[in-house]
Amino acid sequence: MPWKEAVNAVLRRTTGLQLTRARERGPSTPVGRPRTRPGDRLLERPAFIFSSVRSGSTLLRVLLDSHSQLHAPHELHLRDLAVRVKTNPARKAMDELDLDERTLEYLLWDRLLHREVEARGKRYLVNKTPTDVFIAERICECWPDARFLFLLRHPAAIARSRGDARPQDTLEQNVAMVRKYADALERARVAFPGLVVRYEDVTADPEGQLRRICEYLDVAFEPAMLDYDRFDHGRYKVGLGDWTDKIRSGKIHAAEPAPIEVPEELRTICEAWGY
Repeated sequence: MPWKEAVNAVLRRTTGLQLTRARERGPSTPVGRPRTRPGDRLLERPAFIFSSVRSGSTLLRVLLDSHSQLHAPHELHLRDLAVRVKTNPARKAMDELDLDERTLEYLLWDRLLHREVEARGKRYLVNKTPTDVFIAERICECWPDARFLFLLRHPAAIARSRGDARPQDTLEQNVAMVRKYADALERARVAFPGLVVRYEDVTADPEGQLRRICEYLDVAFEPAMLDYDRFDHGRYKVGLGDWTDKIRSGKIHAAEPAPIEVPEELRTICEAWGY
């Protein structure tokens, strides 16, 4: 069996992919990048909030979701939605359609988010799930027209907040988790264009920050956004955001001062973020 056929047999059996000649892919399609055709993407210019856990992303979500043209659903965890082509006949069928598992996943992601924004009768979707920072490249690959909000908060304050929410974890565990998210967020912030938003600024000047964000998202600021408690943002569900008393109060609370002592492991990221 020629080498190419042998390699393709293994690839199809294990991943559903195969080697093709460049002219079969088309001159404008980079190797390894999912191809799209008209109708593959229903969602236009989606926005994504990239943040660490415990950074105020739920507050920002409900504020934006209160806009008449923005729908910010509860956490959707796209990272954990996967498509698997289970059998050789199915792989052959998908090969004939030029669809591999990654491309099928992107179709699923796009359909899911489009379904949600259409159901609300709004114009743009703003997706908020902290684990999105770990798939920033895939989000860009799926939606080349995606827009990004980089939500920052003092890393030591994040660690303190996570410690309050998870008293069963040690300080070392909390710091390690914060550093994991912060590093991924910083990589995305360096790699992709977007708007930097600070949690502390949102709580200190919510109208001013929302005006900045609305301008970036090409919608007009609406004063009703500040009164987010008037709107339905979904029921409380564990794992779908932070629904503590602060959020449930319907008010925007001032950020607590950052801790004086900053763990050594967080100092470089504090410097990178200007804290």
